[in-house]
Amino acid sequence: MIRSKLGSTGESIFSVMTALANSHDAINLAQGFPGFEPDARIFDFTRAAMDNGENQYAPMRGMPELNAFLCQMLNDAHKTNLHPDKNLTITAGATQAIFTAISALVNPGDEVIVFDPAYDCYKPAIKLAGGKVRSISLDDSFQIPWDQFADALSDHTRLVIVNTPHNPGGTTFTEADWERLASLIENKPTLVLSDEVYHEMTFDGRVHHSVLACSALQERALATYSFGKSFHITGWKVGYIAGAENLMREYHKVHQYNVFSVHRPSQVGLLHYMQQAPGVRDEIAPFYQKKRDVLFEALADTPLRPRPCQGSYFGLFDYRELSQEPDVEFAHRLTREAGVATIPISVFYETPPDQHLIRICFAKKDKTLRQAADQLRRYCQS
Repeated sequence: MIRSKLGSTGESIFSVMTALANSHDAINLAQGFPGFEPDARIFDFTRAAMDNGENQYAPMRGMPELNAFLCQMLNDAHKTNLHPDKNLTITAGATQAIFTAISALVNPGDEVIVFDPAYDCYKPAIKLAGGKVRSISLDDSFQIPWDQFADALSDHTRLVIVNTPHNPGGTTFTEADWERLASLIENKPTLVLSDEVYHEMTFDGRVHHSVLACSALQERALATYSFGKSFHITGWKVGYIAGAENLMREYHKVHQYNVFSVHRPSQVGLLHYMQQAPGVRDEIAPFYQKKRDVLFEALADTPLRPRPCQGSYFGLFDYRELSQEPDVEFAHRLTREAGVATIPISVFYETPPDQHLIRICFAKKDKTLRQAADQLRRYCQS
C-alpha cells in the first residue's frame, strides 16, 4: 500500500491540454514551448564541445567559465557583485532550481507565501518539504495586494515566491515593488525566491527589475533563470540560479544529491554561443514583442479581449462575451470545436476568482498564430 505524499495531485494541466490537442489535431497554443528552431550556432558549438572531449561530469556548481560569464552578465545588468564560486549554480532547468531551493530552505511547519495564479511546481515542492502554503490571489490587474501580504506575514513565514515577468498574468515587478517587499519583511525571518525565467522578455520599453538588484534583499534572495526560455531550447532543461552566498551553500547541500551536475557539452556550447553572438540577448524582447502583437492584432476583431501583457511569451484573453462557462470547460471546448488548445488559469489558484480568462502561448511561428486566430474567429462567428 503506497501512502502518497501528493495524494490530491493529478496530471498537470499542460499534459492534459497537450494530450487533448493531439487527440483533436488542434493547434497547441497551450504548453509553453517555442514552435520554431533555435539558432543553429548553438548546435554547432555544442557538437564541437562533444568532439573536443567535453563529455564527462561537469563541476557541481557548473563550468567555471560559464559561471563567470553569467555572473558578469548579471553584475552588469543589476549592479551586483556576484562571484562565480559563491553566488551562482548551473541547474537542470529552472524547475529543478526552484524545487531544490525550496527543499533546501523550507523546513517542516514553515510557511511559504505564493501568489496565485502560480506556476504549478511551487506548491507541490513546498508540500514535499513539509511546508505550509499560504496562497494570496493577485488583484484584477495581477498585482500584489500589499495589505493582504502584510497581514499574511508572520514569524513562521520562511519564504515568499515571486514570479516576474509573471506567468500567466504578464505583469512585471518594479523597483518600488521590490522595495516595498523588502520593507515588509525587514524584521521577519523571511527569504525570497524569485522566478525570473522570462527576464529577457519585457515589452514596450520596460526594463526587467530583478530581486538581485534590490540591495535590501541581496542577503536573503535567490533568483532562477532558464536558457530554454531565452534561446528556444526548452527540451535541453538547462538553467541557473543566483543569489546570496549563505543561501547558495544550503542550496548546494541538496543540489549535489538530486542532480550533482548538469550536461557538460550544453554548458560549453551555450558559453561559446553567448561569447560569439554578444548581441543575441538584445534581440529576444523585440522578437517576442512582435509575436505578441501578431497574435493580439490577429484576434482584434473577435470577442476574445486581450489583457495587457508587459512580459513573458503568454497572453491572457477574456472570453466572457462568448461564454459564461468555467474556463476549464471553455478551454476543452475550444480545443474540440475550434481546433485550438489554450490553458485555463483557474487551475493555478487555490481559490479561483470569478473571472473568464484563458492563456495563449505566442511563442510560435507567425503563420501558426494567424492560422489559430482564423480558426478562433470562425468559431466565434459560428
